[in-house]
Amino acid sequence: MSAMEERGELAVAAAPGSSSSGLGVGPVGGALEAGQANAGLAGIQEEPGGRRDASGAETDADAPPKKRVRLQEGEAGKLEERLYSVLCCTVCLDLPKASVYQCTNGHLMCAGCFIHLLADARLKEEQATCPNCRCEISKSLCCRNLAVEKAVSELPSDCSYCLKQFPRSSLDHHQTEECQDRLTQCKYKRIGCPWQGPFHEVSAHEVECCHPSKTGIELMGILDEMDQSHRRELQLYNSIFSLLSFEKIGFTEVQFRPYRTDDFITRLYYETPRFTVLNQTWVLKARVNDSERNPNLSCKRTLSFQLILKSKVNSALECSFLLLKGPYDDVKIKPVIQHHVFSNDANETEYAPLPISDSVECNKLLAAKNINLRLFIFQIQK
Repeated sequence: MSAMEERGELAVAAAPGSSSSGLGVGPVGGALEAGQANAGLAGIQEEPGGRRDASGAETDADAPPKKRVRLQEGEAGKLEERLYSVLCCTVCLDLPKASVYQCTNGHLMCAGCFIHLLADARLKEEQATCPNCRCEISKSLCCRNLAVEKAVSELPSDCSYCLKQFPRSSLDHHQTEECQDRLTQCKYKRIGCPWQGPFHEVSAHEVECCHPSKTGIELMGILDEMDQSHRRELQLYNSIFSLLSFEKIGFTEVQFRPYRTDDFITRLYYETPRFTVLNQTWVLKARVNDSERNPNLSCKRTLSFQLILKSKVNSALECSFLLLKGPYDDVKIKPVIQHHVFSNDANETEYAPLPISDSVECNKLLAAKNINLRLFIFQIQK
């Protein structure tokens, strides 16, 4: 074998290696490696300022690395269901329907529970505290959480009639105006038809309803009952209009302030500073649940008031009076006219119930720092 053939075999055998040692084949392997390295650098230079993720999509090199969402094992339920436990009231554990208040540490309370906590604290002569962290709460320390209110209004809720889901902000409109399964009464209810049913069945019922064919005598009995309720309402307004025609009329804004009795077990009561109306000096007092021992343990709460004449009079003073809500309060008070003949021996009226609609309105008054109302007094001329 010639020397040329021996060199060719040795070169072929040494070519796959990457080492530069022996038999003068190092430059060939180095050239191959340099070519592969340059190709890799060229590939990197073709993608300046970018990198690719596992899916091959190009991402910004300066952007921070994305955090992976960690899924807990056994985690069940939709996002909305998990948000219910986050956004619910800490007292009643239900989603708020109106305003949402938060303590200084961020714990949420619906408006009803917040007012109830302040009212209970007023009755027990204690400082109201957050049920979670026990920090002090009041109307000045707590604020509304508008972000939670908006978030809750967008959460889905089931319609109580058709069981379909709607955002809570539009659920009331759907249930009262749009739902085909909402509870509806017959249009002949005013003449005695007792039918109630889903809205999509009301048309078929009204076609078959027998009340339009009733005799006049039967209808007169039904209309008499309706007239009696209208007469009572009309009588109240006529009485108020007649009082407004009196010669001597006085009104003033009154402010009930909370006080405690001197008993061993103190009781809450309210009293106004002395005020002057019709050239006489007066005082108003109010009490909770007719001064029962523990009104904070009762779910039903009422307020009653009495009017006291502090001035001395030469003759009997016959007056009618009524309390209405103040100009800046949202409490609902139905006007009820009271009547009393004041004298030096009978200068106090009996306690009369403050005509508020329910215990919720009473809690609003108890939760306030003071109770602001408007008093009208009409002197009856003989």
